[in-house]
Amino acid sequence: MNMAWNWLRRSIWPRVGLTLLGLLVIGALLSYAGIIWPNSWFVGHDSTQGFDVSSYQKQIDWKEVAQTGTYSFVFIKATEGRTYQDAYFQANWRGAKEQGLLRGAYHFYTEYLTGAEQANNYIHMVPKEAGMLPPVLDLEVTGKDQKKMLHEIQVFLDMLEQHYGLKPIIYTDFDRYEQYIKGHFENYSIWFRNIIYPVQWSNIPNWSFWQYSNRGHVPGISGFVDLNMFSGKRDQLKALTQQTFSQH
Repeated sequence: MNMAWNWLRRSIWPRVGLTLLGLLVIGALLSYAGIIWPNSWFVGHDSTQGFDVSSYQKQIDWKEVAQTGTYSFVFIKATEGRTYQDAYFQANWRGAKEQGLLRGAYHFYTEYLTGAEQANNYIHMVPKEAGMLPPVLDLEVTGKDQKKMLHEIQVFLDMLEQHYGLKPIIYTDFDRYEQYIKGHFENYSIWFRNIIYPVQWSNIPNWSFWQYSNRGHVPGISGFVDLNMFSGKRDQLKALTQQTFSQH
């Protein structure tokens, strides 16, 4: 018995270990290339899918994107901080509309600037149009003074809601959700980033969008693309474009 076990340990287990290691390496390489992505297993074929873009993707062939028939919406980077305006925003905004995609614009928030000056940058860049998705606050930073940052975020959100007549969406990750959103901005729809494992639905009760991958491939776009899923059907997504301003 001992001889058989020793033979098994010396002959079989090393091969099994090497095989498993090889599979792990192959899986990691395929994930890095965006060919497979674990979170994709939780996105059904009948789900409402979309993506987000910025100048990182450069020029986009929106006709080829639309011909896939896969994507219903896109969020396009418009602004950042007080003065930055994405050089590809206007072309993306126009191209997505021409191909029938529901589209919205997002602003990357800077922690050391006021909410008002950042909102003004967004308002000057993003046209107010019928059929647009609500404006998006992209919150990926942490400020030194939480109370002040909460105040400035509220100013930013209020100015955009008043101007566009649409209640903004907040894009964030779990850390920023715990630090800024939970207990403060839970009456806003959340666009939640979680690209490593399935979104923790029970921890984000008000999520509307889930960014599940940052290494997607979309025909008509060169390079990797962030992929997203909406929590409801397309008609529910379209209903977001028809909100009216309300006090909160």
